Amino acid sequence: MPATPPQPRRTVAIILLDRVVALVTATRRVLTGRDDVSRATWVAAIAALGVLVLTAVSVIGLLRTPEKLTPVTLDAPPSVDQVGTPSPGTPRAQAQPAASSPAVPAPPPSASATAVPPTVGASARPTQTGASTSPTPAALNADFSIADNALLSYGAAVTITNPGTVSVPQWTLTVTLPRETLRVSAVEGARASRDGAVWTFVPDGSAGQVPGSASVRVTFRVNGSPAGAAPEACAIDGTACTGLTH
Repeated sequence: MPATPPQPRRTVAIILLDRVVALVTATRRVLTGRDDVSRATWVAAIAALGVLVLTAVSVIGLLRTPEKLTPVTLDAPPSVDQVGTPSPGTPRAQAQPAASSPAVPAPPPSASATAVPPTVGASARPTQTGASTSPTPAALNADFSIADNALLSYGAAVTITNPGTVSVPQWTLTVTLPRETLRVSAVEGARASRDGAVWTFVPDGSAGQVPGSASVRVTFRVNGSPAGAAPEACAIDGTACTGLTH
């Protein structure tokens, strides 16, 4: 008995086509066997048949092009071992310095900023900085004179002059008498103190201040025998007085 030859393998597309053909044949038989089928029934049957046909065509197309259904795979990143280490002789990229922008030249000075030359003949005076110092008072001068003589006393006057322009509030006038027995009284324009035969006169408050280019007057009486009682020395701030007679 001869062996039965193997039947060819049916694919999915052939099976679907056979199903569609069988469904169409069965539908036609049902529709042709009934006379009272309405037009709506025909429309529904034809629509269902169209859906089946479209579905079968789509499935067949996908089966014939299986590469479209193949998922996209990404290549794995290379491992550390696969990354080659550059050889010692391989030159590396050197960092290039950024190109410096060209320097922009400064604009020329305007006409209003032009320096004006100094006027010929004008004296340049340095500007004083810091705190200004007050001017120094001038040295005082003093003139001694005897105003009147009496039997046992005489009157004396000392004129103190300020040749400068700045007032002098403090000064010291000294008068040296020849004997300690001579005494001074009736002092006006100053306050007097004694150290042996030397009498010292200082300003009496604000009244003794010597204004600039002015003078003050100090008067007093010397009591005792007038014979040889004239002062031996007189000085204002260490400067000898004028008007003494020896």
